[in-house]
Amino acid sequence: MPLFQRHLIATLLLSGLAFGAQAEPLRVVTEAWAPYVYEDNGKPAGLDYEITAEVLRRLDIEVQWQFLPWKRCLLALEQGQADAILDIFRLAEREQQMLFVEEPLSEVQFVLFFSRNRPYPYRQLEDLRDLLIGTSPGYWYNDSAFRRSKLFSREEAPSHEANLGKLVRNRVDLVVNDRRAGLFLAAQLGLGQQLGYNTQELGRDRLYLALRRDPALQTLAADFARELRRFKHEAAYAKLQRRYAEPTHAPFAAVQRP
Repeated sequence: MPLFQRHLIATLLLSGLAFGAQAEPLRVVTEAWAPYVYEDNGKPAGLDYEITAEVLRRLDIEVQWQFLPWKRCLLALEQGQADAILDIFRLAEREQQMLFVEEPLSEVQFVLFFSRNRPYPYRQLEDLRDLLIGTSPGYWYNDSAFRRSKLFSREEAPSHEANLGKLVRNRVDLVVNDRRAGLFLAAQLGLGQQLGYNTQELGRDRLYLALRRDPALQTLAADFARELRRFKHEAAYAKLQRRYAEPTHAPFAAVQRP
């Protein structure tokens, strides 16, 4: 083979190396949502953060983390100011702008939290008639009937903390959140004894890592999925799951009888 051709092939191979070989770190944005991802003394922490950081470490990927409000996370990825977004729901309309890693990080269970001094039982949408429900801006709730219902009113809060604060001050009647995230946040804020939640769920969904839809990141998406599947079968993964188990002093579960 002529020397020129060998040099050309070598150049093409080098240009196609994984993202970790590039000089720039992978820019990952996310919003704090304990216990999946949050800041602890100014440093990233959480179940999905630790899983993601470990997988990227194994892939030899340098990472730059940034916490932003959720809508700004979506905008940063759309405008190319970020390479990836951590803990996002996979929606058909997002597939055009994002490259989702095929293997999910976690599963969430949406439930309705209430203040113990004003418990609102929930079994069906009719139970929510004329109530004011706290929601989070930019968040997707996969129960289409709940999303579209006009039986009740919705009020967005700037943060999950603000939502629970409004709940204990009786400024909203109920707050929708992931069960585990709501339990952790209530415990962190010292509100565990003041809140409860309905075990009747609004729906379940999965959290993913999504990348910018860029051909240069396709190999990383496949490599991440493969390594994540491998990690899920290891003792270290099971240990992480135990560490982020349900906290003590969490809101009590209100089981609705048929």
